[in-house]
Amino acid sequence: MANYDFKTFDTKVAAAKEWLQKEYRGLRTGRAAPAILDSISVSAYGSMMPLKQVASIGIEDARSLRVTPFDASLSKDIERAIANASLGVGTAADSSGVRVTFPELTAERREQLIKVAKGKLEEARTTVRQVREETWKDIQAKEKEGTLTEDDRFRLKDELQKRVDKTNEDLEKTFEGKEAEMSA
Repeated sequence: MANYDFKTFDTKVAAAKEWLQKEYRGLRTGRAAPAILDSISVSAYGSMMPLKQVASIGIEDARSLRVTPFDASLSKDIERAIANASLGVGTAADSSGVRVTFPELTAERREQLIKVAKGKLEEARTTVRQVREETWKDIQAKEKEGTLTEDDRFRLKDELQKRVDKTNEDLEKTFEGKEAEMSA
């Protein structure tokens, strides 16, 4: 009974799961989440710098974040960068930095976000299907080469399907978690 190395499959599938989680972190819910500011760059010291490099970001309460610049002179630039990012959040500069407030989600906006989340889930599933096809073609090629038997091929097809099912289950759980977060 020959062994087949699913390392490539596992690596690509893990990347798809990580991608989905990263995409979901960027979807705004009614709660304050520092990850929503990850994509923001600030004009500082003559160049564009990621917000994380010029300020610390903390959760102030359920609906607001506190962005504290390492250099107080950057407060206005940080406020401008967040406002220009069109994230649907409010900003207000004060003596200690910038306060980012998250408005209550409307039912309509929540539905839009859930649709976006479903679309991202489908993109991740498509990636998993593509990886499954690549792996299956590789298994068939190895059988033709003679390194795998027909029995191995059937056993590996079952193993591959189990891995795909488990991955899809994990992706679905990630989506359900985000959906619950948006509905709360």
